[in-house]
Amino acid sequence: MPRWLPRAMVLALALVAAFQLGSWAFHQLTGLLANALIAFFLALAVEPAVSWMAARGMRRGLATFLVFLAVLIAAAGFVTLLGSMLAGQIVKMVEDFPEYLDSVINWVNSHFHTELRRVDIQEGLLRSDWLRNYVQNSASGVLDVSAQVLGGLFRLLTVALFSFYFAADGPRLRRALCSVLPPARQAEVLRAWEIAVDKTGGYLYSRGLMALISGIAHYVVLQVLEVPYAPALAVWVGLVSQFIPTIGTYLAGALPMLIAFTVDPWYALWVLAFVVIYQQFENYVLQPKLTSKTVDIHPAVAFGSVIAGTALLGAIGALIAIPAVATLQAFLGAYVKRYDVTDDPRVHGRRSRGEGPGAPARTRRLWSRRPVPEPSEAGGAGGDSAS
Repeated sequence: MPRWLPRAMVLALALVAAFQLGSWAFHQLTGLLANALIAFFLALAVEPAVSWMAARGMRRGLATFLVFLAVLIAAAGFVTLLGSMLAGQIVKMVEDFPEYLDSVINWVNSHFHTELRRVDIQEGLLRSDWLRNYVQNSASGVLDVSAQVLGGLFRLLTVALFSFYFAADGPRLRRALCSVLPPARQAEVLRAWEIAVDKTGGYLYSRGLMALISGIAHYVVLQVLEVPYAPALAVWVGLVSQFIPTIGTYLAGALPMLIAFTVDPWYALWVLAFVVIYQQFENYVLQPKLTSKTVDIHPAVAFGSVIAGTALLGAIGALIAIPAVATLQAFLGAYVKRYDVTDDPRVHGRRSRGEGPGAPARTRRLWSRRPVPEPSEAGGAGGDSAS
């Protein structure tokens, strides 16, 4: 046996064991790593405000605390107002549900010549096996829901704690990271950090502003159409439409359309028309103006990044996918050599008038190429026929 073979076998077994141990530890710490990643992006989002306050003489820890306190107060106020409004709207919806059901049944009976009755539908629903199984499963899953709520609160506190330390100790973290890198790499890391701060903060601020504009616009339309629960529906549309790119507006508009349908089916069509028109206005007018200097990425890239983020990290991945891709795109753009684009009309999506023959010229050319009989053949044929 060669002398190096035992050591090679031991080294191979040690590498396999280290890989297995690392894989097991990674799977066990996936939740913690995801929380740290979310906290890092939250710290990047509040970095501009913290740095602005720290540059004016305030201690960085106090500045971070004040920023987080302001965010907490704003979030608590928003959730309180939204919760009270939704609670009132839900109570009213439950009270008015029989009237809505009667209007839908009358519309179905008048258009499809049926004889449905609300009493029969209610009795059939109450006696269905589906409802009985659903109640039993819900009763048995109360403890699971409570555990999930407690786990969500613990995860929220973990993310808040990590993000606070990332924001408060940002300079120290950058110094620790740069201390193990050569000077040239340090400049690149610091530049990437600044790009990430700009893109993440710009994404959140621009999305918040567009959510506010979208909510106000949809609230005005729903209020004009006298659709019930207009405030709650406007908040729903504003949030969902902005934090789910490309198709978020259509997903968010489904609920207002359903509520408008209970009032008048034509109102649902009006809501659909406004959702489509507003989506075009947002894509081609509003969004380019607000995001041209922050997260200017193609809508298809944004949609694909959200799908990839959702597949990797779920709902959290969908939220941080766009700023992460925008940061990567901006960072890599500095290292890609670009050239001047030629003036070829095909680059601009059109063909010049003088380039190539037109359709009539091509038709005449093909017609001129049609085989023509020789004169001798024509004469011979004529002579034969004459004889």
